[in-house]
Amino acid sequence: MSHVIRPTGKPASRLTLNTDGQPHTVQNILSVATLGLGLVAFVTGLSPAAHMIAAWAGALGFAGGLYSQYLSATTPERVLNIVGIVASFVGVAMGVFHGGFVP
Repeated sequence: MSHVIRPTGKPASRLTLNTDGQPHTVQNILSVATLGLGLVAFVTGLSPAAHMIAAWAGALGFAGGLYSQYLSATTPERVLNIVGIVASFVGVAMGVFHGGFVP
């Protein structure tokens, strides 16, 4: 009954983007940046006064996300990329609807 006290198997998982055991520094930075730009574009796209920030952040997030998706090596990176790309697209669409890329 020692397995009840001390369970065998793999240890508790950590939150990581490197599920293959290899470090992917550039890919991880691009994935997180894509997600960050997507969230900024989406949130600022909700406000008509911030249409320029939403449009530019969305455009940069969308283009950077496509490049990051091209370079991605693991599934968690791809998940962040897709969430960021979709948020960027919605943000840039709302930014263009509210006024576009210029003030």
